[in-house]
Amino acid sequence: MTEQRIRREAVSDQLFTLLRDRILSGTLGAGTPLTAERELAAEFGVNRHAVREAVKRLQQARLVEVSHGGRTMVLDWRRTAGLDLAVQLAHTEHPPASYDLRRDVLEMRASIGADAARLCAARCSREAAAEIVAAAAAYTDCGPDLTELGAADVAWWRLIVEGSGNIAYLLAFNSLVGGGLAAGEVPAELRATELLDVTGHMRLAALIASRDEQGAEAAARALLARSVPAAHVIPEREGGLA
Repeated sequence: MTEQRIRREAVSDQLFTLLRDRILSGTLGAGTPLTAERELAAEFGVNRHAVREAVKRLQQARLVEVSHGGRTMVLDWRRTAGLDLAVQLAHTEHPPASYDLRRDVLEMRASIGADAARLCAARCSREAAAEIVAAAAAYTDCGPDLTELGAADVAWWRLIVEGSGNIAYLLAFNSLVGGGLAAGEVPAELRATELLDVTGHMRLAALIASRDEQGAEAAARALLARSVPAAHVIPEREGGLA
């Protein structure tokens, strides 16, 4: 039996985190059966109800599934898990080392923002376009305080994403700016180049107002890419994240 024990508060939550991390690390490999309830209860000194609750959460996160034979099998999280897993990893004390989650989320932000700008140029109303242009003009009066610029930038981008008419993009935007994902917690000083690019903001607003879809997409991508850390090659490894 392991020396590790579960604290008595939020037992199932703690157990879920431990089992999730074993799956992500490859300790519990894809295609293998999850440790039996009885064994997990004995290992961590908890009751089987807590184990069932933890396993239920693993199922909801699409990290395991119950096979026809009744066994709980570990899934390949790279093929089955969703953005809710990224949200969890953004707030874990010991995130996996092999993936740069902050970089990956900022890359996703740049891609979503670029396509949202394209769709906004194609779909938004005249009133929405005028509001975007006005917000960009007001942006020039913000700063140089980066916190003030950051708040104005979020409000401006919200207009663009709402103007895209894509509800999935809007919900992703809410997660990104609300701190649900790593991009919401990037210090403003690390985004200084993007935030201080007043000309880039004005240009993007003008392209949207002129209905230049391709120009808006390119300008948005160039602006948002300023905050993406330099890419590096991640070596392929078997198993989990480590």
